[in-house]
Amino acid sequence: MDFYSTIEQARKSGKIEKGINEVTKAIERGTAKAVFYAKDVEPKEIVAHLPALCKERGIECNEADSKAKLGAAAGINVPCSAIAIVEASETRAEKPKAERARAEKKAEKTEKPEKKKSR
Repeated sequence: MDFYSTIEQARKSGKIEKGINEVTKAIERGTAKAVFYAKDVEPKEIVAHLPALCKERGIECNEADSKAKLGAAAGINVPCSAIAIVEASETRAEKPKAERARAEKKAEKTEKPEKKKSR
């Protein structure tokens, strides 16, 4: 699976951040799971800090060949210099597990602890 299809899948069923400022914020907040930036950005200094920030935070960082393709993958009609996947999409096999885990957590929260009888 290439970068663009990964971004499209995350856009459809997860959450992404678009643009240098939003991506930088997501990295600094620790919410970014993966970062993609275009290598055809001019001047290069605009995206030069992203690989270093990602390495520092342990986030996957990838260089894509075109900001036009990044924009298209993000579902916008303009070029996009950088994209961060904040919430990855769940595959069909993962969805039932995730839903079951959410239901179990909800059930645990709604259960009331038994009160001890005072003597």
